[in-house]
Amino acid sequence: MTPNRKSKERQDFYDEILKYSMTPLWEVFHSLVTNEPDTPIVPVRWRYNEVRPYLMRSGELISAEEAERRVLILENPGLPGQSSTTRTLYAGLQLIMPGEIAQCHRHTQGALRFIIEGDGAYTSVEGERAVMSEWDLVLTPSWKWHDHGNESDHPMVWLDGLDIPTIRFFDAGFAEKSRDRLQQVLRPPGDSLARYGANMLPVGFTSRGSSPVFHYPYSEYREALSKMSRNNEWDPHLGLKMEFINPDDGGSVMPTIAAFVQMLPKGFSTPGYRTTEGMVITVVEGAGRINLGNQSFDLKPRDIYVVPSWCVHTYTATEDMLLFIISDRGMQSRLGIWREKRDAA
Repeated sequence: MTPNRKSKERQDFYDEILKYSMTPLWEVFHSLVTNEPDTPIVPVRWRYNEVRPYLMRSGELISAEEAERRVLILENPGLPGQSSTTRTLYAGLQLIMPGEIAQCHRHTQGALRFIIEGDGAYTSVEGERAVMSEWDLVLTPSWKWHDHGNESDHPMVWLDGLDIPTIRFFDAGFAEKSRDRLQQVLRPPGDSLARYGANMLPVGFTSRGSSPVFHYPYSEYREALSKMSRNNEWDPHLGLKMEFINPDDGGSVMPTIAAFVQMLPKGFSTPGYRTTEGMVITVVEGAGRINLGNQSFDLKPRDIYVVPSWCVHTYTATEDMLLFIISDRGMQSRLGIWREKRDAA
């Protein structure tokens, strides 16, 4: 049998089985079971000083009430039109102007807020209000009522991180609006941190899957990093990297989203490092440079960038640099598929 005849017979066979909604695995096997991760996600950096004017303009074009959530999505160029920043995570910049309220609602998607600009606005979660300052981390776990308001006299901007692509993959999305614009405040600010953030849990506590602490103030985690940095024990690939955890089980703050802070001292350069997690990273302090595969980005405060899965990257810190990171590492760890590779130091 000649190759052409063989090819034609195969194609005829493929066309015939397609009528029964079947296709041959052998034609696609190597693209499905790859030797290494193969992702459409590409490295990308958003300069905050470049995108901020568009964010402010959105505040003139649409109200928070009309938009429900006024957000500009940080969409990865590798997945155009899919509202995805990595394969599993969505990120966007949300703006709430003075006097505005973002109505109370809840949804299956887990979310976090990392404050980029401003202070004095609040997020309420399940009856507790957190007044937010720059670089604070606030969680709104899956199916928890939450609303936002800005009682300050200046705009508030935060990074929204949600597991929208993950929930979409499972076809498991639900959402519900409250009949009230704002939820009733039932507990004083800081109540959840007092109950769950001191290496203790109330007797009778029932696990909820996500961290019961929903507000992680910058002042507290920054002080912890400063104290640890004095020991001068720097991981050659990571510097000093700490994870925000669920005090219930020591795992990631939400089942689908992990959050970290990473400190690199001035003059610190890292060898090549890669991991299977897709990361969305915000520069909090300092300046430096990251090399991502064959691309290189200089970094300064409020810049946001993506490190794709299994992309070799190195850092050089030209100033003491502090980074905030969200990723799907917690989810990968639970599934037993997370992996890293370190080049020789």
